[in-house]
Amino acid sequence: MKLLVTIALSLLCLIPASAKLVMKTVDYTDEKGTALQGYVVYDDATSGQRPGILVIHDWRGLTDTTKKRADMLAQLGYIAFAADIFGKGVRPQSVPEYQKQVAIYKGDRALYRERERAAYQAFLKQPLLDPTKMAAIGYCFGGTGVMEMAWDGLDLKGVVSFHGGLDAQPLSPGATIKPKVLALCGADDPYEKPEDMKAFEQQLKDNNVDYVIVYYGHAQHAFTDAGVDALNLPGAKYNVAADERSWHAMRGFFQEIFGK
Repeated sequence: MKLLVTIALSLLCLIPASAKLVMKTVDYTDEKGTALQGYVVYDDATSGQRPGILVIHDWRGLTDTTKKRADMLAQLGYIAFAADIFGKGVRPQSVPEYQKQVAIYKGDRALYRERERAAYQAFLKQPLLDPTKMAAIGYCFGGTGVMEMAWDGLDLKGVVSFHGGLDAQPLSPGATIKPKVLALCGADDPYEKPEDMKAFEQQLKDNNVDYVIVYYGHAQHAFTDAGVDALNLPGAKYNVAADERSWHAMRGFFQEIFGK
């Protein structure tokens, strides 16, 4: 959390004094009419359309931590949309509840993709979004989710997975993997199994995807989550160096694909 505050404050120093973040709650629905509630944020330092970043939350749902990441993206000049995968008002509060929600979507990939398509379509309605310049980032559960969007064939320029559970999954019928892929992984993450990572990389190769996989030494699962240590989960630990390095890697990736 200290790192998030430090990065956010340093970025704020670069923004003109007249600029401010504009934050909005966005109500939308999926294809079945399920109520969802996302969060959109941008800064008003400039007018006109800008690249957009979809943010897919971790196993806790759309929390203040996810919104803070969206705010940090807005401070970099993007418009960010934090998606709601679990549903409006569904905000688990304990590890068993987190696990229950994750199991629903890991067990029903079609539903997961449906919820992400809903967020994608809701984001497209934002007037400040340049629809030709969209990307997505995700953490843990959301790190898996950005690949679900790629496998679903959504028109994204790039996706960034932070310590996501990665493997190879079937593409949606008629889909191709369109975005460039940046996978940021902990070298000591027991939840990213070597055989799954091998299959993941092979699928990227087979589909001629432009990809980079980075392993941070001594980093375990959830290395960007400053609050994970309090949960006492085996194999999961905050790592300030990996957090900072992975954020900078993401920034470089976006500069490459968006030119800013």
